[in-house]
Amino acid sequence: MNAEAALDHLRAHCREMPPVAAMQVEVDGYADGILRLTAPLAANVNDKGTAFGGSLTSLMTVAGWGRVTLGLEMAGETAEVYVADSSIRYLAPLRADLCAEAAFAPGESFETFLSTLRQRGRARIQVEAVVRLPEGGAATTLSGRFVAIAKR
Repeated sequence: MNAEAALDHLRAHCREMPPVAAMQVEVDGYADGILRLTAPLAANVNDKGTAFGGSLTSLMTVAGWGRVTLGLEMAGETAEVYVADSSIRYLAPLRADLCAEAAFAPGESFETFLSTLRQRGRARIQVEAVVRLPEGGAATTLSGRFVAIAKR
């Protein structure tokens, strides 16, 4: 499947998940191995007028899941993708719309991940995501391990 068709499929997935739809998440694009998701601050604001921590975590988790799912679909593989574990760092309050970017962690090989999935029916890969501040720098980061289990 080509990247644009896989992105359209990912957009449909996001619309079908009630929590993701409630956050008003949009699949903004994919380039250079980075998946970008956005969500408006107005739908994800806390009592301080900043982005709700749960929304930041959720958006980065969905971006990580989406990056793995997108890669699998472009490779023609059908698998269920789950987050196995993650570590979140809240670095600064965000007073703007949320934009998460997710990519495979440095040193990770998607080809090895795919090969393992094809041989064993399951594989895992480390993904890193970030929500940036409008002026630069990171508001929040996620490092997560995602698992794919082949559909048989």
